[in-house]
Amino acid sequence: MSSTSDPPVRVRHVSLIDVRNYANVEVSLEPGINTFVGPNGQGKTNLVEAVGYLSTLGSHRVATDAPLIRQGADRAVIRADVVRDDRSILLEIEITAGKANRARINRSPAPRTRDILGILRTVTFAPEDLALVKGDPSERRRFLDDLLIQRQPRLAGTRADYDRVLKQRNALLKSSGSARRSNRDEVVRTLEVWDEQLARLGAEIIVARRELTSALQPLAAHAYATLVPRGSTIDMTYRSVTVPELHDDVTADDDVTADELARTYTAVLSEIDRRRNDELDRGITLVGPHRDDVDMTLAGTPIKGYASHGESWSAALALRLAAYDLLTAESTAPVLILDDVFAELDTQRRELLAERVHSAPQVLITAAVPNDVPSSLQGAWFDVNEGVVTPRD
Repeated sequence: MSSTSDPPVRVRHVSLIDVRNYANVEVSLEPGINTFVGPNGQGKTNLVEAVGYLSTLGSHRVATDAPLIRQGADRAVIRADVVRDDRSILLEIEITAGKANRARINRSPAPRTRDILGILRTVTFAPEDLALVKGDPSERRRFLDDLLIQRQPRLAGTRADYDRVLKQRNALLKSSGSARRSNRDEVVRTLEVWDEQLARLGAEIIVARRELTSALQPLAAHAYATLVPRGSTIDMTYRSVTVPELHDDVTADDDVTADELARTYTAVLSEIDRRRNDELDRGITLVGPHRDDVDMTLAGTPIKGYASHGESWSAALALRLAAYDLLTAESTAPVLILDDVFAELDTQRRELLAERVHSAPQVLITAAVPNDVPSSLQGAWFDVNEGVVTPRD
C-alpha cells in the first residue's frame, strides 16, 4: 500500500481502564506491524476495538457503547497517545453508562465528544465485514457514513442532527395513528416543520454518500482485481429511494455540488409530500437517506444472494482496501486494523492481502494462533491472555 508524503499517523501508546475485560492495561505500540496473539475470548479484539473507537466513536462489533464498559464498572476510559504531523496528541474518551460520553484532547475537555474525530484515522477489517455485501442495507450505510466522518468530521454533526430529526418525526407520525381526524391536520402542520429539516440534512447526506461511492468505485475495482486475479469486475452504485441518479456528465466541483444539494433537497421535499398519506398510515418516515442502499455487482450480477462465499469475502475486503487507499490518497495513511481476518481467508487470499498491507505505516493484527498470520508480516508481537498483554522479546 502506498503512502502520501505527509507524516503518517500512528498510535504510540494505548491505556484502557474498565474496557471490556480490561481493568487496567497499558500497551506501547510500534510503527509497522503489531500482532496480538492469544486464544479467543482473551481480549485481543477488545484492544483494537478501543483504538478504532477513537477514530469513529463507534465499535465495529456492537451498535451501542454499553458493552464496552467492563462488567461491574460504571464507566470506561480509552486513552491513546497519537503521533500526527510529528507531534504527540493525547486522546481520551470516557464512556459512562446512561450518560453522555466525554472527550479530552491533551487532557483538556473537548466541548463536544465528536471534536476528537479526524485526529486519528483507522480502517478495520473484521469477520463482521461479510455483512457489508451480504447483510442488510444498514450495514452499507454505516460503512459509508463512518468513512465520510473520517474524511469530513463535520458530517458527524449532520448525521447526529438527521438522526434526531428522524426520531422526532417518527414519534409524531406514530402518534398520528391514534389521533382523531380533527387532530390529524394539526399533526400534518407540525410535520411540515420537521420536513424541511429532514430534507436539508438528508440532502447533504445523500450527496456526500454519492460522491464517496463514486470515489470508492475505481479503488474497489482495483483492489478486487488484486485479490481475485482474472476475476469478474466489481461495480458499486449508490441507490437512493428518493432521488434519481445524476447524469454521468456531472462533476464534483463546488458549483455542481451546490446545485446538486439544491436539487436533492427539492426532490426529498417533493417525495415527502407524495408519500404523506403512506407515512401517516404506517406511522414511520419512508423518505430519506436512512432507507438508501449501495448496489454491488460482479460482472453485472448482484453480489448479495448470488456470489460465492469467496467472492463475497473478496468484495468485502476490496471495500476496506478502497477505504484505506482513499484516506491515504487524500491525506495520510490511517492505522490499519486486521481483526482476526486471516483466519477467514484461504491461503491465496491471505498472501495477497498481506502483500497489500505489509508496507502500511502502522498495522494492528489479531490472531488466535501465530500460524494464521502470513510470515511476510513481521514486526512487534504481543501475547494476550486473560486481559494481560505481554510483549514478546
